[in-house]
Amino acid sequence: MIRDITIGQYYPADSVLHRLDPRVKLVGTLTFLISLFLFNNLIGYVIAGIFLATMIKISKVPFSFIVRGLKTIVILMLFTVVFNLFLTDGTVLWQWKFIKITVEGIQTAIFMALRLTFLIIGSSLMTLTTTPNQLTDGLETGLAPLKKLHVPVHEISMMMSIALRFIPILLEETDKIMKAQQARGADFEEGKLMERVKALVPMLVPLFVSAFHRANDLAMAMEARCYRGGVGRTRMKPLKYTKRDGMAYLCLVAYLIVLVAATRLWDVFVA
Repeated sequence: MIRDITIGQYYPADSVLHRLDPRVKLVGTLTFLISLFLFNNLIGYVIAGIFLATMIKISKVPFSFIVRGLKTIVILMLFTVVFNLFLTDGTVLWQWKFIKITVEGIQTAIFMALRLTFLIIGSSLMTLTTTPNQLTDGLETGLAPLKKLHVPVHEISMMMSIALRFIPILLEETDKIMKAQQARGADFEEGKLMERVKALVPMLVPLFVSAFHRANDLAMAMEARCYRGGVGRTRMKPLKYTKRDGMAYLCLVAYLIVLVAATRLWDVFVA
């Protein structure tokens, strides 16, 4: 389960999506995530699904590798589906005391599951095709106007990038600690839920100690290299827009136009 988390990892490949400017990918990901909340009908999810599938195909990242991240949200998805299924009012299909299943509940549960799936896959696709350095540069450049308001843009971008980069490192460390404790007789997979949770507590102490050690080593390394924030710093590879970045923005606009038009027409002729 630990190894199935894909957010924060980078998958090296030679694809158009990998070569795009990180600002394009940040804007595209944010736009796609926001677009998932602009509709609540079947045609909207179909169009969003086709767009996401196209991006996965272009990225050359194996689909099996991307969907591994969905295993980590199974519990959250089950809770969401169950609550929407049994607590949504509407046309009753089945009822037992205060528990009921409605047509609207089934529809809402399916749509919420699809929305969560698209959110995780869309977010994972950005980090899988963008290196931490590119992500930092893209965030800093995109948030540059906030510098006029004295917002520490460079520091915020650096912290977000380091946090994403530490996700796979901490997951790998967690996997090592679990295997070491299992070799000493620890059991994380059997017993009741509370027993399994209690079994994880002894693992948290060495994990936090390791995380603090890594953070301290990183801070000392940055100080040893005279790191002083973003003031006056230059980049080895300055970000520059190319024709393919312009085409990517046009594709994003076309996706939004098709999505809005199709969902509006669906509401008019089907509802």
